[in-house]
Amino acid sequence: MPAELVCFEERCRARFPITEVLYNCPRCGGLLEAIYPDAPPPAAELRGLWRGRRASNAPLDQSGVWRYREFLPFLSDYDPVVTLREGNTPLLDAPRAAQYGGLDRLTFKHQGFNPTGSFKDNGMTCGVAQARRLGMRRVACVSTGNTSASMAAYASAAGLQPVVFIPHGNIAYGKLAQALEYGALTLQVEANFDQILALVRNLAEQLGIYLLNSINPFRIEGQKTIMAEMMDQRDWRAPDWVVLPGGNLGNTSAFGKALREMKAMGLIDRLPRLAVVQAEGSAPFCELLRSADRSRLNRVEHPETLATAIRIGDPVSWPKALREVLATGGVVERVSEQEIADAKAVVGRCGIGCEPASAATLAGIRKLTAAGIMRGEADVVAVLTGNLLKDPDYIYRYHTGELKDPKGVAIQPRFGNRPVVAPNDPEQLRTILERY
Repeated sequence: MPAELVCFEERCRARFPITEVLYNCPRCGGLLEAIYPDAPPPAAELRGLWRGRRASNAPLDQSGVWRYREFLPFLSDYDPVVTLREGNTPLLDAPRAAQYGGLDRLTFKHQGFNPTGSFKDNGMTCGVAQARRLGMRRVACVSTGNTSASMAAYASAAGLQPVVFIPHGNIAYGKLAQALEYGALTLQVEANFDQILALVRNLAEQLGIYLLNSINPFRIEGQKTIMAEMMDQRDWRAPDWVVLPGGNLGNTSAFGKALREMKAMGLIDRLPRLAVVQAEGSAPFCELLRSADRSRLNRVEHPETLATAIRIGDPVSWPKALREVLATGGVVERVSEQEIADAKAVVGRCGIGCEPASAATLAGIRKLTAAGIMRGEADVVAVLTGNLLKDPDYIYRYHTGELKDPKGVAIQPRFGNRPVVAPNDPEQLRTILERY
């Protein structure tokens, strides 16, 4: 039986062909997900197959997404696939960050090593493949940065026209520069992310444009492979916790789905707990988990955070994310702008570096260990979602003491590293060097 799109809502569970252009269930409006009724190969066979492909020079095998193609078998053939050798991101030990977070040991799964510098590439290669399969010529996304960069790159590589909608003035220039460089028609709309997404969804349907935000179920399928690759790198030993930032909650949905499916396939023997970390000014999912009524999410009308990648007040994937957090016995935490900025500087002191939203993971870990929710001896993998160079202006302003939160309050550079202006004088340079 071939792959299908199935309504996520338990009361509905309507099924649709995998080749229909759908983002929500036409019957009830629920989110859709890809399912695969056919039984997968045995776990031992898959482990050996996937490990063996690391030595292959075939483009599909060199991709850290399509190497695991039996884990996302929604294509009938692989001709529509365009790969930039996405995935293949490292696990990095970070002793200094572990100490800061209150842990004995901490490992980062750094998605900033992707071709366009973020985890979006894992999902975008799948979304663009589905767009080509469906015969689409134009693709679009609403983005605060990373999605636009990734979509523009993959669409252009595939010969499609990328159209990017971004909130005017609310995008890091490192990310905007990528969208422009990759040839996207870039529209800066005077509205926030959530308002623009509602607008673009209507336009996409009217104009025959394929939407590649995380509401697209094939994006979620690609992002599942982040967990498959992580487990492969760990020789299929599940950690106690997987910690990730929470914005539109596509990764939370993808990671939970991946973990449940891998356990059902016998690839792992237990589910790690998911810990989702949001910025205080954009934390509707955190509020939902702390409320008595989890039937609906109260959106934040004017989300605020300097971590632009998670500046989302109405995350479309929250129903899926809720299921995954509850299924893994997970938690949701929120952190301040000061906590994000300090954690980001600590990650940098490890020689690793990340964009601001990524640092929410370490800031959240610090709060969770302090609260006794996460044990110091726990086996923890934290996902860094984006590259250090995505937002260099943020970095410079933090280290020089010029960074302010969205309300204009100065963020203290507790781990600041201000550049020193030095004269062209050997003796004075020597004095400076000896002082430091």
